[in-house]
Amino acid sequence: WGQIAILEALIEYEPRDEKEAENICERLLPRLQHANGSVVLATVRLLLKYERYVKRADLLAQFAKKMVPPLITLLSSEPEIQFVALRNINIILQKRPRLLSKEIRVFFCKYNDPIYVKYEKVDVLVRICSERNAEPLLSELKEYAKEVDVEFVDCAVRAIGRLATRYEAVAERAIAVLEELIQMKVDYSLQPCVVVLCEVLRRYPGRFETTVTTLCEHADYINSPAARSAYLWALGQYSEHVANVNNLLTTAVDSLLEEEDSGVQLALVNACVKYFLKQPQRGQALVLRALQTASEKCANPDVRDRAYIYWRLLSADPNAARAVALVEKPPVRPESSNLPDGLLEELVSELGCVSSVLQKPARQFVYPHAERVGVPRGTAAASAYEEESGADAASGAIDAANEGEPELLISF
Repeated sequence: WGQIAILEALIEYEPRDEKEAENICERLLPRLQHANGSVVLATVRLLLKYERYVKRADLLAQFAKKMVPPLITLLSSEPEIQFVALRNINIILQKRPRLLSKEIRVFFCKYNDPIYVKYEKVDVLVRICSERNAEPLLSELKEYAKEVDVEFVDCAVRAIGRLATRYEAVAERAIAVLEELIQMKVDYSLQPCVVVLCEVLRRYPGRFETTVTTLCEHADYINSPAARSAYLWALGQYSEHVANVNNLLTTAVDSLLEEEDSGVQLALVNACVKYFLKQPQRGQALVLRALQTASEKCANPDVRDRAYIYWRLLSADPNAARAVALVEKPPVRPESSNLPDGLLEELVSELGCVSSVLQKPARQFVYPHAERVGVPRGTAAASAYEEESGADAASGAIDAANEGEPELLISF
């Protein structure tokens, strides 16, 4: 704890010049070998702070290389320490994305890892993945998607989708993995696979159209509202690539009133209209039946209104209906889980503390007058405490029983 106190004090110190910053960093390096994880994280925090004063590229590369082994060593600790380490690594990787790019296998989940550790490992794996090491990660995620934990399977499938939407070169392999999982016909993995597959199709319009055939072959197994909505969207969007689209949509229209989810009903109406606009002669009877059923018998007002609008558009001006239903939409952007730059800098300066685990700055949950007893934070945080003191007092944030006993930041 004495070492941690000294390292905390150094957070407030501003080096006079580049030479002094280099000397401080070099003296900090041995602390990375300490057995206590809190000392290691406090040292990493200082190195990340003082890096901005160091201009020599060789020294910066040396510091980065020295930080990797101790961070990996933390993953051999107890599950609780692993969780804290992974939450901090997540923040570090947003600051230094390529820091652990060569250590991807270290973060593979073990069979006896607690579920909360597995979630964090998958998030870190997606963050450090690149086009060069995506192949082993996709194979690993496919194995995770075959496990029995429903929520973890959903997490693994969505991770596959994040890789596919982020890297175009990985998309084809990711789609092949999703198709393999769909063909296994395991209900709790098939449903998220359908949703993610359609998200990939939205990300790359005009490519991978043949994938819709796989969805059609397993239509009877698609039963969750989100998966059915995604499947119907694909059916309408790529109807020209499906040989039996009329039969599939007719079956769906037959059960339109049995659908409890309004999103599925809306997706079905949209799919029928798109099918008619692309193949008028084959789809005329189907779209009339779908619109009539939706407008006259459906209990949901949103579905009825959608049917009325399409009916009037198709009757008055089919070109206008085509402009509405078949308009080319912008591709879906890759999902980003990065923190805002300002918040990231604040959390980097609080690595190893509760705030880095919660990924919430300390000023949002530490008592406003904590800086009076020496909370080791910068002047910006101290001023933020002062500004929030009135609001917290008004809302009763300070417990009367604990008044006068400020809560200090805790290092792990």
